[in-house]
Amino acid sequence: MDVRDDAQAMLPELLALRRAVHREPEVGLALPRTQEKVLAALSGLPLAVTPGSALSSVTAVLRGAHPGPVVLLRADLDALPVDEEVDLPFRSRFEGRMHACGHDLHTAMLVGAAHLLAARRDRLAGSVVFMFQPGEEGYDGARHMIEEGVLDAADQRPAAAYALHVSSSLWEAGRFATRAGCLMAACDRLAVTVHGAGGHGSAPHRARNPIPVACTMVNALQGFLTGAVDPVRAAVISVGSIHAGTGAAIIPPTAHFEATVRTFDTETREAIARGAVRLCEDIARAHGMTAQAVLHSQYPATVAAERESAFAADVARDLFGADRFQEMAHPLTASEDFSRVLDVVPGTILQLGAALPGRDWRTAPANHSPLAAFDDSLLPDGAALYAELALRRLARGPAD
Repeated sequence: MDVRDDAQAMLPELLALRRAVHREPEVGLALPRTQEKVLAALSGLPLAVTPGSALSSVTAVLRGAHPGPVVLLRADLDALPVDEEVDLPFRSRFEGRMHACGHDLHTAMLVGAAHLLAARRDRLAGSVVFMFQPGEEGYDGARHMIEEGVLDAADQRPAAAYALHVSSSLWEAGRFATRAGCLMAACDRLAVTVHGAGGHGSAPHRARNPIPVACTMVNALQGFLTGAVDPVRAAVISVGSIHAGTGAAIIPPTAHFEATVRTFDTETREAIARGAVRLCEDIARAHGMTAQAVLHSQYPATVAAERESAFAADVARDLFGADRFQEMAHPLTASEDFSRVLDVVPGTILQLGAALPGRDWRTAPANHSPLAAFDDSLLPDGAALYAELALRRLARGPAD
């Protein structure tokens, strides 16, 4: 049997794991239930398994029967702080937590790949590092795992690294996609606190209400990009959180909002960092107030190596047929902390359309929506692609 046949035969086990992880989602860097499930699913395989010490990660190394390079495969484990609204028999048991980005599928796919590759250990000329990573959703889990040594887990740096990400709405179900060069945006977080003066809502002239000023800043930021960014470049500012006040008749002393800033090149990133902070400070000053505006750097842009992206595309086309692969026309404005790995190891991320059967992917609820849902019959395809990437990349030998 080939890799795809073996992966398909594993579907019941992969479904059970994915749905167990989905049922008990965990957010951030501490994912004890998820880690326990991964460790149990890897039990009995010829792997050197190391749980994380500062976070609930799992690093597993499969050493082939013959010497050779190292390939790293990554799956993220964490969920989102979202209330699930999808009516599933395995829906989240935990209020306010949901696998709305498909990481539960990635987890099961990479476990499947570990089983497929372990069964082919005698053919491997080199080693495979399985990187099960918490904290992708805003916690920089990749950086933490790098600091704990995931890139040196097999005693030499990987020659290549690959990740896979499902989407409920970007591509037709079953279609893989990637591109060389800039693949996903850099992400920074703008945090702004406006300092006014509290008072009674009946006498606003005797207070300094920070709420309208914060709203002015939010509106100004939407137009700010027009003058700050070269029209041929792309950037996105999205305000996702604003908090102020405790009652209708109480003018609060402060108002706070946060936004994400997404860019694709260093020049634009630096221009927005300077300009957005100055804009907020100037608006506050014009209203007789002050603002503390800080741009927190989060993830660099995800840049895929040209050769590894072309290789991954060839593997996907060969394994599943040319009609199931699509070259991405432009980068995604979403961000990924796998960029940390790709900063030092050549590799790429492949996308996989996973809209539910019967649902039009063009109008389906997107990743991060409380209504996001994914077709887990595609689990064997993801496992097979992970495994085949490692098999063929190791056969190619060291980086050249």
